[in-house]
Amino acid sequence: MAEPLTTLTSLPMPLIRDNIDTDQIIPSREMKSTGKTGLTDGLFAGWRYTEIGGRNPDPNFVMNDPVFADSQIILGGKNFGCGSSREHAVWALAEYGFRAIIAPSFAPIFAGNCVRNGILPAVLDTDAILAIDQSHEQVTIDLPAQTVRIADGDSWSFPIDEEAKAMLLEGLDAIDLSLKLSDEIAAWQNADLTARPWIYLGANA
Repeated sequence: MAEPLTTLTSLPMPLIRDNIDTDQIIPSREMKSTGKTGLTDGLFAGWRYTEIGGRNPDPNFVMNDPVFADSQIILGGKNFGCGSSREHAVWALAEYGFRAIIAPSFAPIFAGNCVRNGILPAVLDTDAILAIDQSHEQVTIDLPAQTVRIADGDSWSFPIDEEAKAMLLEGLDAIDLSLKLSDEIAAWQNADLTARPWIYLGANA
């Protein structure tokens, strides 16, 4: 389970580039385990460090700017998270501490992986994202209200489907979401056992 997300206030880190793919988020050479931890050093490694495979921070990359050291929100470009379906990309973002990405569009598989790992993929148009970036202010995301606002009062609404919203609000993954329906599932199974007992022959053997 992830930490529930209701409201989030943070200075957003601008990474407003179109078509940021999962190999740029975490290069394959940085995926040294199948677990969800130990990935933060590899996050954006191709841009974050001055040499391939090294760990010397590139001062020109935004992630190394001390101003954004505590950012929990990324401002992205179109088609964020395209490329392969590797979930390691989202695991690395979550482990580092990012809880939301605001972009004009997301690759569908990446967006689904975000929701399952407690990261909000919020869709706003490019003009709104540029306005947020140029404000140099903290952003407050209100998930129940589905809004993004900055300190001067400007606010934008974003869409999200009800299942994804519920998962983020309650910190649930897909299995947790199914288990909320345990009583209904058990009732269906009992009714089905009565209606089709032959289906269950040998089930308890």
